[in-house]
Amino acid sequence: MALVNHQIILAERPKGMPDSGTFKFVKKDVEELKEGQILVRTLFVSVDPYMRGRMQDAESYVEPFKVNEVIEGGAIGEVMESKSGSFKQGDVVIGMFGWQEYYVANEKEIRKIDPSLAPISTHLGILGMTGLTAYFGLLDIGQPKEGETVVVSGAAGAVGSAVGQIAKIKGARVVGIAGSDEKINFLKEEWGFDEGINYRTAKDLESEVKRACPDGVDVYFDNVGGEISDAVFTQLNRYARIPVCGAISTYNLEEVDIGPRVQPTLIKKSALMQGFTVGNYSERFNEGAMQLGQWLQEGKLKYRETIKEGFENIPNAFLDLFKGNNIGKLLVKVAERKYVE
Repeated sequence: MALVNHQIILAERPKGMPDSGTFKFVKKDVEELKEGQILVRTLFVSVDPYMRGRMQDAESYVEPFKVNEVIEGGAIGEVMESKSGSFKQGDVVIGMFGWQEYYVANEKEIRKIDPSLAPISTHLGILGMTGLTAYFGLLDIGQPKEGETVVVSGAAGAVGSAVGQIAKIKGARVVGIAGSDEKINFLKEEWGFDEGINYRTAKDLESEVKRACPDGVDVYFDNVGGEISDAVFTQLNRYARIPVCGAISTYNLEEVDIGPRVQPTLIKKSALMQGFTVGNYSERFNEGAMQLGQWLQEGKLKYRETIKEGFENIPNAFLDLFKGNNIGKLLVKVAERKYVE
């Protein structure tokens, strides 16, 4: 009897905020393995803001999702069957096999991870793409120096929380911007941020940034864009650096977002503003992963995960990203490991 694979496909390209009609659940028989292939059962699925951009049929740094095909994204799975000499039953692997319960992989599409180093879910978060995004974006572009002020928007998310902690390791004063008092308390008490701003309750965001950053802003790690970034820009110091990681405030807008023009500020402050994606640093991933792992083992780096349960809840978990309901990395747990030594 054939194994049935449950998949979530892109049913239509959304206009504005995606909804239940954007996604469709389908069933498909799992194909028999050919030589060199591996059958993977999904354990954890990552949902990330960048996936919203891939739902548009527009040129970007990565190809858009195809309508009526499985939504691709980071996932961790367990090898159920293997016709490859490189993988065996029970191996825990990571790849981009996305929103489906099973995946028939070729050898180069997945790589093994060591479940003894840390909980396997961390390889989709602090030890994975989000941690590496924080590491390279902050240190390569932001280049924080001891005593400088670093501001992080989206600070309670997976990337932002790591950015703040790495900045503290480098001796900076760190201010985080997030959307609830609970998140602000978490930033300061759990992750060691020096100050926090709740942008939802701030009556005058520019004044709040000025209050929290009396010596101005030397590094602004931008995860959100929009009015929050407009407010931070007013407090930039000379030679400030702005790594631009994301613009989640604009992802569901149907019209172009127009705000203050940044060029005069960049000129007056001799500031550097540079967009990036983690893929720019693919040749240095081992360097970043080793350092993040060391900091994690030394207790200098902490992480938080918001884990939803159940394959059927993947679309709702994705939509939660735009409601600000998560602290840290947002994941969906699809299944328990079957082969545990």
